[in-house]
Formats: sequence, structure tokens, C-alpha cells
Amino acid sequence: MSLLGTKLFTWWKGELVGKDAFGNRYFCAKSGPTKRWVIYKGAAEASKVPPEWHAWLHYTTDEAPIHGVEHKPWEKEHLPNLSGTPYAYRPQGSVAKGGQRAAATGDYQAWRPE
Repeated sequence: MSLLGTKLFTWWKGELVGKDAFGNRYFCAKSGPTKRWVIYKGAAEASKVPPEWHAWLHYTTDEAPIHGVEHKPWEKEHLPNLSGTPYAYRPQGSVAKGGQRAAATGDYQAWRPE
């Protein structure tokens, strides 16, 4: 279904349930909770769905996290997959980072076939 088709279906059959911190909007069918879906803000990237909304989308929980979720102090904030973006993780020495890899320290012996 095209984006236009999704928007028309959402307008006609959908009911807004809530919104997350990324601006994604979550819907369920007006006729009942038989169908749930998300309309992403920006590019459609499934990793932008926080865990609590993922649980609701996949019927793990019936309660939508519209009032937020209490997070433990040790939990990190959810981030979407940043691979392929300027914010992707690039370790020290990565070619993508433009750095030089540290010279080998000689703490290993290379394998040589006999």
C-alpha cells in the first residue's frame, strides 16, 4: 500500500492512540483493537519505535503507553539504528572516521600455512 493509501486508510478507519518521543503516531482500527499500525515521522525506520510501543504494536500488551513508562535509572534512552548516518558509531582507527589505526603491538603471532 502506498503512503497515500495508508494516509487515506488511517483517516477513514483509524483512531489515533498516541505519539512517541520521536514524533511517530500510533493508530488502531476504529472498529476495535484488531489492527494496529504506526505512521513514522520522517523515513520509515522500524528501529525508531521505542520498546514500549513495539510491545503494544505486537499485542504483547493491551495498554498503550500514552502516559509514558517508568524507566529504571540504569536504562539507556532508546535510540534508532544510526548505521549509515553521520551519527553512526565509528571506532578509533575507522576508515570512515579518517583516523589511523594504532600499530600492532606484537602481542600475537600471525598464522602461516605450512
